[in-house]
Amino acid sequence: MNGSTKTMGGLTVGTLVLATAYSVALESNGWVWFGWVVLAMATVSMVATSHGV
Repeated sequence: MNGSTKTMGGLTVGTLVLATAYSVALESNGWVWFGWVVLAMATVSMVATSHGV
């Protein structure tokens, strides 16, 4: 994996932690989780294209 893919993976994991903390502290918000799913899908596609899949 190159540097930008690692950064995107770290951002995705960090955002997952923040979304979970937000849901626990305040309330579950569908838009927060929708945004995280979109980010996760972008990360998966970035990993797939960096490996030539």
